[in-house]
Amino acid sequence: MASTSAPSLIHFGPFEVTKQVFLTTSHSFALVNLKPLLPGHVLVCPLRRHKRLTDLTTPEITDLFTTVQLVQRLLARHYFQPTPTETGAVIPAPPEEGRLGQGPSGDGDALYERMATEEGNVGGAHWDRVELEAKRPVGGGAFARIEDALRQSRSLEDMIREVEVYKKVLKDMGA
Repeated sequence: MASTSAPSLIHFGPFEVTKQVFLTTSHSFALVNLKPLLPGHVLVCPLRRHKRLTDLTTPEITDLFTTVQLVQRLLARHYFQPTPTETGAVIPAPPEEGRLGQGPSGDGDALYERMATEEGNVGGAHWDRVELEAKRPVGGGAFARIEDALRQSRSLEDMIREVEVYKKVLKDMGA
């Protein structure tokens, strides 16, 4: 199912990104990001272009999310050595005012900053409600704010080096 060799040409929108692709499957591909927010910020996309997620066929949607899971395991293995974790999360934010990722209230990254505080500690509220004997977890894990205007595009050579790292990890995983 998974392959680290890319089909002849792969496009992300109007851009040819074949050299940035580190994984292809029957219906999906994964590529490194030109302007990553954090190490491991990659994209997983369907091979066939669609306007909406709801336009994908059942095999395409199954393959896409299976690929997302595989990529999540790859990133966990690479970035959380020596004991990779299988956990992680993706939190999409709807576009507002024409800007993707603006956040549901139009406040940019403030949503993510609040999630790293007590306000976002949903698990902590559960611990309080059921009065468990174990110590209540504390929210955390905030990253420094990254302004889009300050993010720099990486060179193709840098992205190709990252592709090779991810391909090796996938090979080590037996994928």
